[in-house]
Amino acid sequence: MKAKVYNLKGEVVKETELSDVIFLHPWNSDLVYQALRIQTANRRHPLAHAKNRAEVSGGGRKPWKQKGTGRARQGSIRSPIWKGGGVTHGPTKEKIFARKLNKKMLRGAIHSVLAKRFKLDELKIVDSLELQSSKTKEIFMSLKNFLKIPNALLITAAGHKNIHLASRNIPKVKDIHASSLNVEDLLKYKNVLIEEKALSEIQ
Repeated sequence: MKAKVYNLKGEVVKETELSDVIFLHPWNSDLVYQALRIQTANRRHPLAHAKNRAEVSGGGRKPWKQKGTGRARQGSIRSPIWKGGGVTHGPTKEKIFARKLNKKMLRGAIHSVLAKRFKLDELKIVDSLELQSSKTKEIFMSLKNFLKIPNALLITAAGHKNIHLASRNIPKVKDIHASSLNVEDLLKYKNVLIEEKALSEIQ
């Protein structure tokens, strides 16, 4: 299939061939949801941690003798039934949130989102994302004139230093290399701009 190629002024400069396998991929909401959930879960780090009776300090000796006091028998002040004792079934920092998604499913989810964004005209191909300078104003005004709203994910073929330096100070703009393409970023931004050279890496 054919697609228009724009420059950063928003002008059509030529056409390019897109892969039908990617840009005509059917929408699969279940797969996209699964990929997004796994990506966010893998970023989680458990913070909450309650000490169990083995981790609480003190309580090495028996509080009182077993018999003859009239009180209930106790073996340690670290017992969960004591104030200041260990916590039963509390949160633990050892909990692992990470999950796995095989490459074929991840690729399918990314293709599904790319096809959907392209169909909704929220994804555009640009001839180049290489800037002459690293000034934020240059890329900000280009995106504002091109997209009306400077809210975009910029997918580059190579790690252009200037585009990274210029865009990192704009709140709703992010640049990533084509090899780092992921479902969360593709869904997060209102527009997606793909550098023409990056198409070969995606396809």
